Amino acid sequence: MPEVQSSAPAESWFDRFSNRILSLRGASYIVGAVGLLALLAATTVTLSLNEQLIVALVCIAVFFIVGRRKSRRTQIFLEVLSALVSLRYLTWRLTETLDFETWLQGMLGVTLLLAELYALYMLFLSYFQTISPLHRAPIPLSPNPDDWPTVDIFIPTYDESLSIVRLTVLGALGIDWPPEKVNVYILDDGKREEFARFAEECGARYIARPDNAHAKAGNLNYAIKHTSGEHILILDCDHIPTRAFLQIAMGWMVEDPKIALMQTPHHFYSPDPFQRNLAVGYRTPPEGNLFYGVIQDGNDFWDATFFCGSCAILRRKAIEEIDGFATETVTEDAHTALRMQRRGWSTAYLRIPLASGLATERLMTHIGQRMRWARGMIQIFRVDNPLLGPGLTLGQRLCYLSAMTSFFFAVPRVIFLASPLAFLFFSQNIIAASPVAVLAYAIPHMFHSIATASKVNKGWRYSFWSEVYETVMALFLVRVTIVTMLFPSKGKFNVTEKGGVLENEEFDLGATYPNIIFAVIMAVGLLRGLYALIFQHLDIIGERAYALNCIWSVISLIILLAAIAVGRETKQIRHSHRVAACIPVTVYDYEGNSSHGVTQDVSMGGVAIHMPWRNVTPDQPVQAVVHAVLDGEVVNLPATMIRSVNGKAVFTWNITSLSIEAAVVRFVFGRADAWLQWNDYENDQPLRSLWSLIFSIKALFRKRGQIMAHSRPQNKPVALPVERREPTSSQGGQKQEGKISRAAS
Repeated sequence: MPEVQSSAPAESWFDRFSNRILSLRGASYIVGAVGLLALLAATTVTLSLNEQLIVALVCIAVFFIVGRRKSRRTQIFLEVLSALVSLRYLTWRLTETLDFETWLQGMLGVTLLLAELYALYMLFLSYFQTISPLHRAPIPLSPNPDDWPTVDIFIPTYDESLSIVRLTVLGALGIDWPPEKVNVYILDDGKREEFARFAEECGARYIARPDNAHAKAGNLNYAIKHTSGEHILILDCDHIPTRAFLQIAMGWMVEDPKIALMQTPHHFYSPDPFQRNLAVGYRTPPEGNLFYGVIQDGNDFWDATFFCGSCAILRRKAIEEIDGFATETVTEDAHTALRMQRRGWSTAYLRIPLASGLATERLMTHIGQRMRWARGMIQIFRVDNPLLGPGLTLGQRLCYLSAMTSFFFAVPRVIFLASPLAFLFFSQNIIAASPVAVLAYAIPHMFHSIATASKVNKGWRYSFWSEVYETVMALFLVRVTIVTMLFPSKGKFNVTEKGGVLENEEFDLGATYPNIIFAVIMAVGLLRGLYALIFQHLDIIGERAYALNCIWSVISLIILLAAIAVGRETKQIRHSHRVAACIPVTVYDYEGNSSHGVTQDVSMGGVAIHMPWRNVTPDQPVQAVVHAVLDGEVVNLPATMIRSVNGKAVFTWNITSLSIEAAVVRFVFGRADAWLQWNDYENDQPLRSLWSLIFSIKALFRKRGQIMAHSRPQNKPVALPVERREPTSSQGGQKQEGKISRAAS
């Protein structure tokens, strides 16, 4: 595989010496074994409590000193330090805290220990995955478009509204690629007449199969047999691509014929339930950012990027070699990638959002989507376990294993939340340890786990928010986890509903009632503990035990209340979501007077522009002219002004033809740099993140109809990391000539 170009500084003498040693045959295995033995030795050294406290303080001091430097080597050092501290905690838990007096105490204690072992296992796997994210850069294509490969663009749909699907189709038709080398296909499993008519009207192709066997995977497999492009770009029916998608993402596929998949991020231009419903939602990175910003980039280093169902280019030859998309599980995407990699194909990941779609609108819909993901990944774990079978490297096996077993989180999450109740209700001390021992072993482990994750995740995921995301879904996923492990063939593919509206603010009891019951029980347990501390005559050991479990229950209760607050659904009546964008425009009135301005936000419904305008009154038609944003194309968009106040004018589009609608789609969603500010969030600060989580509980107590003031990150103009080229006029500068013109007048 060609190397990704880097601007790394020159190697030091230490780097040269290390590389020379590691270049010797078998040296890397010897060095790794010695390092592992040293780490294990350090974790098993017996120390007194006072000595362990000193070691803990020294490790924390080292973290703050070393952590000031921002480099890959620093991150690796902090991950190893965290692993050392966590392994010492594990040694302590296994050797000094399992002193159980009754069978009930033993059962509860072992249950908590197993949950902790799972958490440590996932922690170490996450360090392995993210040890050296590849940060792959685009490779430019040949300057001659005649050398570019042929592409089929598949847009599978089942029961989604045409109003959603048509935007994706128009966006796909506007992709900059020689027209004779690309075809856009609507794969309609709903067999709807209106979709067939729309395809004919806009210049797309339409495929409807005679049955619905194997859901989305079957739909794609049927389309493969009726198409012939060398590569296949798959887009979910709500994921609208930018014009530069293929020119930016295809370079690696052309350069390296062993790459079967080029995956790009799933970005969403509408808010998810966490962003929309919580008081600090818009100031917190979306839930999916951690996966697409950190984990997939880390997987790429190990050649273990997997297909996520959309926004990806696949090589037809690789798909045909494995007899089509996997149909044995409900997550056909990840399973298909696993099967290709077992055959020796490579995969790649480009951390540049080149399409954007709709997030789940309702919390219950979000939970249902995650339940399908969990069921599918656990099915793969059962029927095609990556640890077994041929064709995978160790790194690939561990990355796939991490992806699948991460969906077992529900059971450990419930155990962690409920553990203090064992003592508060039943007086069962499931961790036989003094407060000093907890301070010496448990607190350093928690500190390093949180602080190191904060350094690794930066602005992609804030501390403590994973606990909220998991708690929202945990009690729903417990049953799915157990049933799927026992009966992996159960369960079917379900389509995630998108594009809905919510006329009135409401509380989604169906999505929150398990956590409400859980929170009530936790609150009763806390009151029981406080009563014992205040009114019962306890010895010093009893007081400490009640105090520790009360603190634990308060933490659990905060997480539960934040999870419940997500269920306070805010009103959402927009069919066209606003997208923050700063784009220079010129507006002309019917007399030819012009005014220059910059957009504040754009949508399929209209545009808000900062501009000094006094000549146009509301309801007057205007022309919004955009220059130099769409690769030199001049786009002339008819609009009507709604209002103009304090230098800000709001317009609605006058979409009277398909060509105008296509031009608006290119303007709103098709700009190559439209989503490059997808992670425009400040780096994580754990204490600030904890406070924001506590503040988010405010959503439970706001008055009905109250408007929450959210602060959206603003998009700023940025430069693309690769030059964009238009096909020459000989290749047909106008896509689908006679159907959709590049410049709508």
